Amino acid sequence: MQPLDKELRNKLEQTVQQARTISEEAARAALEQIGVGEAAPYKHLSPQEKKVRIKLRAHGRQLGDQRNSENQLQETDLLAEEVAYQHWHRMLFARFLAENDLLIYPDPEMAIPVTLEECAELATESGEARNGWELAARFAARMLPQIFPA
Repeated sequence: MQPLDKELRNKLEQTVQQARTISEEAARAALEQIGVGEAAPYKHLSPQEKKVRIKLRAHGRQLGDQRNSENQLQETDLLAEEVAYQHWHRMLFARFLAENDLLIYPDPEMAIPVTLEECAELATESGEARNGWELAARFAARMLPQIFPA
């Protein structure tokens, strides 16, 4: 196999950097939506969302995000980076599996390979996910739960 041409390597590097920036912005928006950095949970959050918020705050502190002891506000920079990293790799792994006919629909009776297009159809029909990519990422994560925790 021939190595990529320098121009293609540079284009790949730029694309990956842009994707990382977009992933981190989306992760920050998701964390802000449930108020992970806020001192108190938003009133509109469901009990399950409040539990997720608490777990995310704890994980952020494990990563090194600081919580202000006076006002209880917490940084989310490291947590946003981690969330983006996990999501990016789950999506990349899903794409790799799909391209190699290894992405498996989790049927308890028989493993069935699925494509990204089929995941899009399944997401629309079942309502399990917002789109095919989200569903494909779930399937990929189920295949390697030690690497991609829920």
